[in-house]
Amino acid sequence: MEQKMTDISKAEFEVLEVLWQTYPAAASDIVLRLNEKKTWHEKTVKTLLNRLVKKQAVSFIKEQRRYLYSPLFAREDYTTEASQSLIERLFSGKVSPLVAGFAKNKSLQKEDVEALKSLIDQWENEHD
Repeated sequence: MEQKMTDISKAEFEVLEVLWQTYPAAASDIVLRLNEKKTWHEKTVKTLLNRLVKKQAVSFIKEQRRYLYSPLFAREDYTTEASQSLIERLFSGKVSPLVAGFAKNKSLQKEDVEALKSLIDQWENEHD
């Protein structure tokens, strides 16, 4: 059974965030970067890296006595798939209820609305 990118946990995603910024990276380097925001234990990070390897989200090479890890897909690819999965699961594939929810909760900023308008204009120009 093929593993989907969206099967990545929140903690695994935080590890991937570090890897997307700089790779290849050793587990110890990943721990140092993660510890800039909150305390992570090396054993926990290694467990998460092993899970990500099993999920085919991360690869590794052995260099002398350490393993260097790299992501197997780009952050943009992950966010695209995760966004589509969320919209399918929660909104039957429709984007407008998602945006409406943000508008009702006053979560949309003026910049967000301008960006959405620009995307809609671009989409309309491409589909005329």
